Amino acid sequence: MSIKTKAVLAGALVGAVGLTGCATASAGGSSSGSKSISVVGFSVMKTANTKVIADFKKTSAGKGVTFKQSYGASGDQARAVVSGLKADEAHLSLEPDVAKLVDAGKVASDWKSGANAGPDNGILTQSVVVIVVRKGNPLGIKTWDDLTKKGVKIVTPNPGSSGSAKWNILAAYGHVLANGGSEADAQTYLTSFLKNVVALPGSGKDATTAFEGGTGDVLLSYENEAIEARQAGADVDYIVPPQTLLIQNPGVLTKTASSSAKAFLKFQQSTKGQTDYAEQGFRPLEDSIKVTVKGANDPSDPFPAPQTLMTIDKDFGGWTSANTKYFDETDGIVTKALEASGKS
Repeated sequence: MSIKTKAVLAGALVGAVGLTGCATASAGGSSSGSKSISVVGFSVMKTANTKVIADFKKTSAGKGVTFKQSYGASGDQARAVVSGLKADEAHLSLEPDVAKLVDAGKVASDWKSGANAGPDNGILTQSVVVIVVRKGNPLGIKTWDDLTKKGVKIVTPNPGSSGSAKWNILAAYGHVLANGGSEADAQTYLTSFLKNVVALPGSGKDATTAFEGGTGDVLLSYENEAIEARQAGADVDYIVPPQTLLIQNPGVLTKTASSSAKAFLKFQQSTKGQTDYAEQGFRPLEDSIKVTVKGANDPSDPFPAPQTLMTIDKDFGGWTSANTKYFDETDGIVTKALEASGKS
């Protein structure tokens, strides 16, 4: 079941770089007529964009276009663009990372409503937070509460660099509120949760790599990342918990984006582009898109509706509020809990 929402969204230069063709634009950005597109994305988009780019190149607008691609932790990627990493398109994990680009004058302030925003207010991909476990689920993990049991070892990215980490932690924290608990109850849960965290890798992709390499019993991840891992042969299972959080990833153009980059973003927003993403495990933005997804728990019904689907806007007051409340570098609830756990 796909999810359609119109809600407003809620320094290392690169983590990994892949090149297709060559870039010819100046350091300040691509000229409007350039046939080269520089894409800067959060880590889990590296594999997902392969098919999307290949299909775009088959279109009239994509013929002869070359791509320069950079992928890494979303927060690091945003800081890299601010520091001068060339980008026509920035496809990041969450709104606060785009806000960094707006504040730096790299992206227009009307990115949610302007000509390039598309039909979903600047959202380009979406997913939900899931719990990834070893094949056969040997610990019998079913809900968020199981993660605080003695001996359960959790892997989740570091919220200091990774956007996916923020989605993950808010999903875990928010399930307490969704079940009628208070903020104090949720903070108590967070303390117990963090005691069981054994690794805080720099990005969502790094966290998956660590888990596949044998670290931990449980990985918190995007649903699409779990599906992609299974498509690639990883010996894991995943659970969509009864209460989880809708993940929405913005895709924006910089002020110097080339005309080819504008065409590419339109393709990504199109039914074909969204179908490509859906086949790789992202929940489509169009309700009409129905796909069979290899690697999903049920390939014929790959996107089941959770019992309670939380959103940043409805349950956390939007990203502007949530980022300060939970992740402020000094006073954030999660920041303080991480420091108290000795794992900041």
